[in-house]
Amino acid sequence: MSEFNSKIVAQKCQKLADEISAIVKFDRDLYNAFASIDREVFVPKSFKHQAYKLDPLPISQNQWISSPLTVAKMTLALEISKDVDSVLEIGCGSGYQAAILSKLIRRVFTVERIEPLLLEAKKCFKMLGISNIHARFDDGQKGWRDYAPYDRILLSASVKKIPETLLEQLAENGVLAAPIETGSKQVITQFIKTKSGIRVRNLEECLFVPILNGISR
Repeated sequence: MSEFNSKIVAQKCQKLADEISAIVKFDRDLYNAFASIDREVFVPKSFKHQAYKLDPLPISQNQWISSPLTVAKMTLALEISKDVDSVLEIGCGSGYQAAILSKLIRRVFTVERIEPLLLEAKKCFKMLGISNIHARFDDGQKGWRDYAPYDRILLSASVKKIPETLLEQLAENGVLAAPIETGSKQVITQFIKTKSGIRVRNLEECLFVPILNGISR
């Protein structure tokens, strides 16, 4: 990419970060994450012209890349602080959410059940020079025991109930954020694991594709 094109991309990313921060209030670290990750890389060619808008967009395998606003809200629900070292994402999808997290947390682990999606996401990470994302092809409801416990866990697909396996892999005082299906609605919900049990807090409505069992090649 030429220096001129690089400047244009940087300007577009910063404008996107400005638009997000005008609606969702967050700190400079998250602002810089949005300003430094080129969303266009994660969007199909036919939708490149919409990459810097605040809209969810279709990707391959009948999946979607979330609205940047939703990515911001899910990230905020994790309550990331300086002492957070690891995060597990269930549902890598396009890889955009994981890329944002990679700018905030030292180690990002992401699991995707649809192999073609995961392969595309890994290409995007490589293209952007992101080296702290570890990606796995598996049923995300199993989590990723090898590197547990995780300080934070994020579900990028909706569930009726959090699998017990994932709560087991969450560190004490850790935070899990997920879109929970409640009747006909989905609500971003925060789960905090304490010595005395799990504290639950409902945040706001959202819309995600539902989690599915097994893997797909």
